Amino acid sequence: MTAARFPVGAPVRVRRAWPPGHVRAPWYLRGHRGEVCAVVGDFGNPEELAYGRREGAKLTLYRVRFHQTEIWPEYSGPTADTLETEIYENWLEPAA
Repeated sequence: MTAARFPVGAPVRVRRAWPPGHVRAPWYLRGHRGEVCAVVGDFGNPEELAYGRREGAKLTLYRVRFHQTEIWPEYSGPTADTLETEIYENWLEPAA
C-alpha cells in the first residue's frame, strides 16, 4: 500500500466538482466536511476502470465519517448521528 495522504482522524472535504462521465463521489457529499475513520487500501481508479482503462496508478480509498447535520442542516435526529462512506483520494482535500 502506498503512503496515505490523509491519516485516520484527518479532517477532509469532498471536492465540489461536477466532471462529466462516470464519477464515484456522491453528489450530496460534495463540498461537505468529514473525518477519515479508516484507510481501506489502494485500488484501481474506478472512474478509469468504468471505461476499460486499467493502466493508471492506483488510488487510496478512505472511509470517511460525516455528521448528519453537516450534510443535511435540517436533520432532526440526534446530533451524534453520522454517515460513513468510502471515497477515493482524488475526491478529497484537506479541511481546516
